[in-house]
Amino acid sequence: MTNSHCTRAFAAACLSLALAATPAAAGEIFELNGVAISGYDPVSYFSSGGPTKGSPEINAAYKGATFHFATAGNRTLFIAEPEKYLPQYGGYCAYGTARGYKAPTEPHAFTIVGGKLYLNYDAAIQDTWRQDKAGYISKADQNWPAVKDQ
Repeated sequence: MTNSHCTRAFAAACLSLALAATPAAAGEIFELNGVAISGYDPVSYFSSGGPTKGSPEINAAYKGATFHFATAGNRTLFIAEPEKYLPQYGGYCAYGTARGYKAPTEPHAFTIVGGKLYLNYDAAIQDTWRQDKAGYISKADQNWPAVKDQ
């Protein structure tokens, strides 16, 4: 397959997955089965160097989304400064946002750039995104106001 065929196939796959994975009234924060970041603790990306599964018993709501935390201390940190720990673009794929659409994410396909958490659809897309992080971040920042309302 040529690169353009791969890109179109990826976009189609993302769109169908995004439609299946997002709630009927798609929100600003990506949730799967009613939980943001598939139940991973957003603070753990910064404190543990990677995602740690949170507990349903230790949770907090923010912007209509439910987040799980590995510890009560992480929950406290999040409540004090949620914007510090939230994934960019509401937890939707940073690459997809740069391309102009919402796509679901895999919690282990992450990058922290400038103290901000970015999630990607999967490891392969993450590799592509990492080749021009600054460029994709710039495009995603421009696109997010329109994309978040899709």
